[in-house]
Amino acid sequence: MKRNIVITIARQYGSGGRTVGEMLANDLGIHYYDHELIKLASEESGINESLFLETDEKLRNTGFFKMPVNVYRGEVIGPESKEFTSEANLFNFQAKVIKKLAETTSCVIVGRAADFVLKDYDNVLSVFVHAPHDFLVEQAAKVKSLPLPELEKFMAKEDKYRAEYYEHHTGQKWTDAMNYDLCLDSSKLGFDKCVEAIKAHAKVRFGEDIFD
Repeated sequence: MKRNIVITIARQYGSGGRTVGEMLANDLGIHYYDHELIKLASEESGINESLFLETDEKLRNTGFFKMPVNVYRGEVIGPESKEFTSEANLFNFQAKVIKKLAETTSCVIVGRAADFVLKDYDNVLSVFVHAPHDFLVEQAAKVKSLPLPELEKFMAKEDKYRAEYYEHHTGQKWTDAMNYDLCLDSSKLGFDKCVEAIKAHAKVRFGEDIFD
C-alpha cells in the first residue's frame, strides 16, 4: 500500500461490521482498531483507561438523552480545566488519536464516530454496514445466548447507544446514508463480499495500485 488509507466502519449490532473490519484489515495487512483506541487515548491524555471504560459503561446504561448535543470541533481541553476528564473531553482525546492514526498509518477503524472525526481527510473511506432485522437477530444469536425477546431488547439497546453516541458528538443521524461513502447490506453480500466491495470502492476512489 503506497499511501496511507483509512477505512472507517460504523455498523448495526449483528450486521457483522466488526467481523468485516477484521477480515479487511487482515486481507490488506493493516492494523485494526476498535477497543484499542481507548487504551491509546488513555496514553495520549494521561487519564486512566478505567475512566474511559467507566464513562462508556455509564452512558451505555443511562444514555445521552439528558445531555445537550456537543458536536466535536477538533480541540482538547487541558488538565488545568475541571472539564479535563469530562465525557466530551474523553471523546476529544479518542478523536485526537484517530486523527494521528489517519496521518501516520493505513488502518481500519470501527466505531467511535471516526467517519465524522476524519470527514475532512482525503485518504478516508467511510462505510456503514447494516442488514434486515431477521438477519441481525440470527447473527446476534451466534454470540449472545439469550431468549429471543431478551436478545432483541439487548440489540435495540446497543443500537440506541450507538445512535445517541453518534448524534451527540456529530449532530448527525447515525443511520443517514449521506454521512458515509459506502453503505452495505451484509445479508445480501455476506462478509467476504463486503470486504471485496470495500476494496473495490477504495481502488476506484484512491487508485488501482493502492493495495499492490
